[in-house]
Amino acid sequence: MQVPRYQGPAPHVLKRDTSEEKGEEARMSSFIGALALCDLVKTTLGPKGMDKILQSASGDIIVTNDGATILKSVNIDNAAAKILVDISKTQDDEIGDGTTSVCCLAGELLREAEKLLDAKIHPQIVVSGYRLAANAALKALEDAAMDHKANFEQLKEDLFYIAKTTLSSKLLAQSRDHFAKIAVDAVLRLKGSTNLDHIQFIKKTGGNLSDSYLDEGFILEKSLGVGQPKRIENAKILIANTPMDTDKIKIYGARVRVDSYNKVAEIEEAEQKKMMEKCQKIINHGINCFVNRQLIYNRPEQFFTDHGVMAIEHADFDGVERLALVTGGEVVSTFDHPELVKLGHCGLIEEAMIGEDRVIRFSNCAAKEACTIVLRGANKQILDEAERSLHDALCVLSQTVNHSKVVYGGGSAEMLMAKAVDDLAKTIPGKQSLAVEGFARALRAIPAIVADNAGFDATELISEMRAAHQKGDKEAGIDIQNGTVGNMAKLHVLESFKLKSYMVSSATEAAEMIIRVDDIIKAAPRRREE
Repeated sequence: MQVPRYQGPAPHVLKRDTSEEKGEEARMSSFIGALALCDLVKTTLGPKGMDKILQSASGDIIVTNDGATILKSVNIDNAAAKILVDISKTQDDEIGDGTTSVCCLAGELLREAEKLLDAKIHPQIVVSGYRLAANAALKALEDAAMDHKANFEQLKEDLFYIAKTTLSSKLLAQSRDHFAKIAVDAVLRLKGSTNLDHIQFIKKTGGNLSDSYLDEGFILEKSLGVGQPKRIENAKILIANTPMDTDKIKIYGARVRVDSYNKVAEIEEAEQKKMMEKCQKIINHGINCFVNRQLIYNRPEQFFTDHGVMAIEHADFDGVERLALVTGGEVVSTFDHPELVKLGHCGLIEEAMIGEDRVIRFSNCAAKEACTIVLRGANKQILDEAERSLHDALCVLSQTVNHSKVVYGGGSAEMLMAKAVDDLAKTIPGKQSLAVEGFARALRAIPAIVADNAGFDATELISEMRAAHQKGDKEAGIDIQNGTVGNMAKLHVLESFKLKSYMVSSATEAAEMIIRVDDIIKAAPRRREE
């Protein structure tokens, strides 16, 4: 007996108000969102890229051309666009630079994939073609990479040129030689470590960006108390997070009933005695400098002054943690067992002036890596962008010290990879070759965007570079100052191999993920309870 087919309306599986996009509609939604985000940031790419002003609801303003900063600040509703934001954040965390490039490359890969999908090529064929192309591109990049780890002077020179290339697309481009030297000197102090906590930034308005400098040691933005010693050599530092303000009655959650003011005076005297005992315990550690995260009231401060101990109060949490790191000490809260406390050490503590502000400088710290970059500039926005720019350069350099392979920049690396991918496409039969060719076009789009942003004829420049690479000139790239094809080796335009390889693999993976999507289900918005 044949069971009759159900002829009624389709059953509604999803919860009420849940939206669903399927097939072509879902793919279109993903591609449009991702490409819109790519178009948002691509005008910031390259040495002649433009800046964006980001204004928050509270009126705070950020002026930047850093891709990660822009993408983090933008509220996005499109799921595919959020994937690009995530790869940009990962690039920023892992490498520090290339955040705009990775987003643009992923966007261009999706643009090429859209054409292939419109030609009725299956998404899985596009994905497999992209994988083959990415492997060929990374192999070509690795073959062209140079490694000068054995020669320290050559490595230092490479780091300087990488810093200059990184900073050339930032606010600091006009003083990139000065800041590149600061960045290299700071990173070489780390002796191969990628922990940038040893490098501190102090931002002071006033002066020019070129007045910025690298100070060896740690600077605390505090001033010394009245009558304190202004200079201490061979300092033994106790770093604490403890209340030092109980020289007045503080009894919370209790009622104290007394029959005269004399009794109140006795309670105050007991509190003061307890505080003096605590101060004596601190002195018993054999220190000559006491740094506390919390306030130090007048009586304890006078006690420390009488005993020749420099007392620094209200050092913020970041300052206390960083000071403990660079002086080799520990942050303590109790003082009953001096033998268990690890003190910080430095050669000299003195009061100094930066602009019109007094600061405390800790020189010759136990951690020799410690240093402070003092940034000067006209306003807060310039200083914030200068810090972001220099932080990107420091991240790239610290990675390059450990992974010292370098490649030529200026679009040279992308053209090199595109040539290798084009050569691969000629050997692949079937529709996959179309996806491989699309990958090569996406790679060539990166130097084209750089040329467009500088106001040059991108089509002409890319054609000349392609011809040069076909003839075997692997050093040909965009001379951004003259708008011509130049030799990147002679112009000293270098980039980190790790940055480029990470950019290609991250962008490819993100593009593959978005291409494979054929269904988008959005949860119902949460209803406010009655």
